[in-house]
Amino acid sequence: MNQRPVTDLSALPTFGHGPRSPTWWGTLGFMALEGTGFALAAGAYLYLAMSWPNWRLSAPEPNHWPGTILTLLLIASLVPNHILNRYAKHCAMVPVRIGMVVMSLFGLAPLVVRWFEFPALNIYWDTNAYGSMLWVLLGLHTTHLITDVGDTIVLTVLMFTRHGYSGRRFGDVGDNVFYWDFVVLTWIPIYLLIYWVPRLG
Repeated sequence: MNQRPVTDLSALPTFGHGPRSPTWWGTLGFMALEGTGFALAAGAYLYLAMSWPNWRLSAPEPNHWPGTILTLLLIASLVPNHILNRYAKHCAMVPVRIGMVVMSLFGLAPLVVRWFEFPALNIYWDTNAYGSMLWVLLGLHTTHLITDVGDTIVLTVLMFTRHGYSGRRFGDVGDNVFYWDFVVLTWIPIYLLIYWVPRLG
């Protein structure tokens, strides 16, 4: 009886980063769904804006400073976020732990600013169509911001436990970096729609 040759696969990695990880593709699909929601909300905003010549419907201009500060915080967070990603690819535990703590703080800081951003809109959600769209856009992004910050904090805690020594956790850190980029990039057009597009009209 001839024995079939057996290939030794024990040296292959048990986890992957980026497109080599199944969870990365799951994150990408999740982002595609959420991105569609943002696009629909932005489309509804633009449709209403083009339907009324005097868009804002006599409402006062929103105070752009809280939104601008939040935007600067999010853009600044991209630097440590990608440094963290580099260390995660090398499975460097101590720098990853430090990076996760830093990103948790960078996630919480915009939420504090967002608390002041809602009243700075100078309009309530039920005042008119303009106010409703502002609160929908800001509310959608806040939901995603809270979701990612919660995930980041949980992952940070895991990295300080015995579970953090699993190779898969470093892949999870990379997926978290990927999703945070999405949270930051989706905010830019929303920021422009809320604070600057009406000023151009």
